[in-house]
Amino acid sequence: MLLLAFDTATPAVTVALADETGLLAEHTEVDARRHGELLAPGIAEVLRAAGRTLAQLSGVAVGVGPGPFTGLRVGLVTARALGDALGIAVHGVCTLDILAADVPHDGPFAVATDARRREVYWARYDASGPDGFPRRVTDPAVDWPHIVAPHVRDLPVAGEGPAKYPEAFPHAVEPLLPSARALSLLAVRALVEGRELLPPQPLYLRRPDAVEPGARKPVSQPALR
Repeated sequence: MLLLAFDTATPAVTVALADETGLLAEHTEVDARRHGELLAPGIAEVLRAAGRTLAQLSGVAVGVGPGPFTGLRVGLVTARALGDALGIAVHGVCTLDILAADVPHDGPFAVATDARRREVYWARYDASGPDGFPRRVTDPAVDWPHIVAPHVRDLPVAGEGPAKYPEAFPHAVEPLLPSARALSLLAVRALVEGRELLPPQPLYLRRPDAVEPGARKPVSQPALR
């Protein structure tokens, strides 16, 4: 197995390559406005660093959000295009789960990422999952920080949420952003054990800001006199 993994659902454009033995290479750049420019070079860099080629890939794992529409779309479109071109499987992983996999905590905790509009994407976790990774105990959701705060009271919280809204999430822990290293190891473990991952479909949780305009209203003509 040779798995390419990447996530673009946050400001981090993070890419990794892994197989059953572990991580082979990783590359991350943080720029919320350049996902489309940074992802392809990041993929090329991890392949070069590991001495592998696209033709050797057996699968792709991609973060499916939740996250802002534009960045998330870049990763999902790229993953699907690679899957179609190479004839390999494409697997999805919740971006909150990727962050949770790197949380250094042995009890319950939460993850909250920036959803813009002064909101956060969030979920709660139990650190003692059966596969060695944290187990998500709530569905991913989006809400204002003051609404989320009572649900994560006194819990450590990872992600950008605590950095942006410390009054709602005073117990901040690392990491701030997801890593493709965690994504690749989580996905490889699941595939080796025969567990299903998510389909490569976006977890938007709300509609994008840009929408198609509706039909134009007919303009009535003034009556002739």
